[in-house]
Amino acid sequence: MPKFFYDSYAVLSYLSDDHGYAAYFEKNTGVLTRLNLMEIHYAVLRIHGARAAHEVLEACSALEIDFSLPDVEAAMKLRYELRNLELSYADALGYHISKKEGLKFLTGDRAFAELPNVEFVR
Repeated sequence: MPKFFYDSYAVLSYLSDDHGYAAYFEKNTGVLTRLNLMEIHYAVLRIHGARAAHEVLEACSALEIDFSLPDVEAAMKLRYELRNLELSYADALGYHISKKEGLKFLTGDRAFAELPNVEFVR
């Protein structure tokens, strides 16, 4: 059973050998959305090329969970309420889903550092 929602920041930090994230990924205790997969794929594509991006996408796709139109609506309401933090659409959706599913939102993104329900790792 998952314990965390993996923010793109967390996945990219783990892939960059940030040892602070290793324990969170070695047991596959998290999930993410297709929007996170898009962010991760693009970041890896920019830095390491298409082959590496494809491999990461394939590996992370097993962690994907779906979301609904009510999730989109709730996430955008949350994004509006937290507009001073300038959250991306993917971040707002992920944070909403983490709360809805009873998961900790795993990230190192400073925008989330003081929010409840966050496992902040730097």
